[in-house]
Amino acid sequence: MDIIEVRDVTFGYPAMDGAMPCAPVLRGVSVKIAKGEFVAVLGHNGSGKSTLAKHLNAILTPTRGTVLIEGIDTADESRLLDIRRRVGMVFQNPDNQIVATVVEEDVAFALENLGVPAAEIRRRVDEALNDVGMSKYARHAPHHLSGGQKQRVAIAGIIAMRPDCIVLDEPTAMLDPRGRAEVMRTLKALNKDHGITVVLITHFMDEATQAGRVVVMDDGKILYDAPPSQVFSHVEELTAAGLDVPQTTRLCYELRKAGFDLREDIISQEDCARAVARLLG
Repeated sequence: MDIIEVRDVTFGYPAMDGAMPCAPVLRGVSVKIAKGEFVAVLGHNGSGKSTLAKHLNAILTPTRGTVLIEGIDTADESRLLDIRRRVGMVFQNPDNQIVATVVEEDVAFALENLGVPAAEIRRRVDEALNDVGMSKYARHAPHHLSGGQKQRVAIAGIIAMRPDCIVLDEPTAMLDPRGRAEVMRTLKALNKDHGITVVLITHFMDEATQAGRVVVMDDGKILYDAPPSQVFSHVEELTAAGLDVPQTTRLCYELRKAGFDLREDIISQEDCARAVARLLG
C-alpha cells in the first residue's frame, strides 16, 4: 500500500513582488512510497529535495500536479490536520522544534494542544521517549542535551502523534558523527521495529546506504530511484550531478578502472574488505 503518491508535481516559489512564480524548483516529479519503506532522498543544494520534503505534509502544495497522503489530496485545506497526523516532519535544527523547558513536556506539547486525555498523553510520551532511547532524560532541560539527543527528542515529539510516516529534512546536518549515528540508529529502529515509514532527506552518502531505497534528485527532477547498491554503481553520473559516492564505492570504482575484477554493487565496508582480501589472496 502506498502511503505517499506524488503525481507529476511542478512547483515554483512565488517571486518577491508577488508576480508569477520563479523558475520551477520541482519539474514534473512523480514518486510513490509504500508503507514501511525507508527511503533516502539525495541531491546537491538546489536540487529540490527539501522542497519535495515540504510537499509531503502540505507545508507546500504543488503549482501543478497532485500529492496524495493515504489518498488525501494535500491541496484540500480542510484535511490538513489529517495529513499531518499521518506524516510528521522533523527539520534540520532541533532547537527550532523544541518549545518546552522540560523534555517530557516538549514531547507532550502537541498532544495537549489536540486535547488528548492526560492518561493517554502520559502513556504516549513514555513510549515515545523509550522508542528513541531518551527515557532517562525525561525530566532534563533540553538545552542541556547534546545535538543528537535534542534531535531524538524532536523525533519523540513527532512519533507521540502516532504518524504512519516521518519525513526528516537533513536532521543530522548540524550534528557531529556521534550525534548522527544516534539519530540513524533511532530511525532504523523505528522503521524496523514499529513499521514507521521513513523518508530521510540527506547529503551524507553513508546515511543513504543504510536506506532500503535511494531517490536522487538533480535540477528538480528524479535522476535515479533504486536500491542503494544500484544507485551508487553510477559513479560518473553521480559525480557529474555534484554528488559524492560512499568511500567504499569510490575505492572499488578506482580499482576496476585499474583493471581489477570487482562487482559494481559493493557499498558496505565489510563487502569491500572481503572483495579486496580476495584480490590480495
